[in-house]
Amino acid sequence: MKVCIVGGGKVGYYLSKTLREHGHQPIIIENDEESAAKTANNLDIPVIVGDGTTLEALSSAHCEDCDALVSVTGRDESNLIACQLAKKVFSVKKTVSRVNNPKNANILKQLGVDIAISSTDSIARLLEREVETAAFRQLLSLSADVSLTEVNLADTFRYSGKTLSDLRIPPDVVIVSVYRDDELIIPRGTTRILAGDRVLCLARDTAFHDLMREWKL
Repeated sequence: MKVCIVGGGKVGYYLSKTLREHGHQPIIIENDEESAAKTANNLDIPVIVGDGTTLEALSSAHCEDCDALVSVTGRDESNLIACQLAKKVFSVKKTVSRVNNPKNANILKQLGVDIAISSTDSIARLLEREVETAAFRQLLSLSADVSLTEVNLADTFRYSGKTLSDLRIPPDVVIVSVYRDDELIIPRGTTRILAGDRVLCLARDTAFHDLMREWKL
């Protein structure tokens, strides 16, 4: 996979290094000559000196041949422009933007960025799942904000015995299955949820957060 990375700072550097180690072909666009030269020498990959928000720099990186563009500069505006140009002018299939201000994540998506990743939000979600409680275990991340998560209902689960139709479940949460005493249950509205059950949920992160509050977990 050929990936164009806009921004050759620490994030861009280590992302390129990881991609190269996994057999991919990264190419970096970096506007600082010294940083560009250091990256090119250390990683032995193509580095274009230029502004990744311009058609000239993206063309020099042969963006039209890339499978994805990832913009990881320190400016959300620059990341948005780079992704929009890659998508609209060079027909890049997938665009990914680093989001420095978490409030901008939804805006970037609305303006055409395929995946907007906020390190702040990612760390917050990690803390919620791994530190705040051991009752949740993320099994699979399907996109930047959708995950398959296993919920272990404690013996003190206050809604034990109620059916799914009785419980309030946010619209963006799907109860995929229920495991009880090593038995797999395909849930219906009449399925009762009991303390000790392991419930598999497919949900957007914001909706999963709402589910935590609704079920008082």
